[in-house]
Amino acid sequence: MGSKRVYFLAHGRVQGVFYRKFTANRAHELNLTGWVRNRSDEKVEGEAQGEETSVAQLMKDLKKGPTHALVSKLDVEDRELVDGESEFEVRRG
Repeated sequence: MGSKRVYFLAHGRVQGVFYRKFTANRAHELNLTGWVRNRSDEKVEGEAQGEETSVAQLMKDLKKGPTHALVSKLDVEDRELVDGESEFEVRRG
């Protein structure tokens, strides 16, 4: 399997429900790099990079989200790989 990078945008009740922390924890468990942050329009966005199967698993998990989240839609777009990225970080919007 090869590496892949995606951009994701989560819609619904995804702020104030530990969605970013959930995303970062799952990304670390899956050995992915990238970032996640809240947006001013109450959505959460980010990018994730790693093995294709791990990225696919993260996207599956993000469609469900943590216990108190209600994800109405998850947009996903392929992106170019980023060289030299070493971790997954929670960014401040």
